[in-house]
Amino acid sequence: MQISVTEAQGRLTDLVRRAEAGDAVVLTRHGQATVKLVPVRQRPDADARRAVIARMRAAAAGKRTAGASAARSQDFLYDGRDAGERTDGLCTEERRAGKARLTERRLRATVPA
Repeated sequence: MQISVTEAQGRLTDLVRRAEAGDAVVLTRHGQATVKLVPVRQRPDADARRAVIARMRAAAAGKRTAGASAARSQDFLYDGRDAGERTDGLCTEERRAGKARLTERRLRATVPA
């Protein structure tokens, strides 16, 4: 694509995008080619991108280590305690029994003897 410098002043952003995409953009002055817009670095084609991704995956595969399984993730959350165990050392069943005893005491206190 050839375009005069005067015309290119108003369309510079569009011309730069075209050059980046690979179009040949030539600026002319008085009908003579004076400047050629070319990208600083060529964009890699799809095959080149796939090759880079494949190399990255191959490199990462050798560095992969086995981590904790998702099934055991609660071990990290509860420091090895059962999921129902609280930080004060009482498990869920002990809490229920304690609440039941407390409820009985309250009932006895409110019922006249």
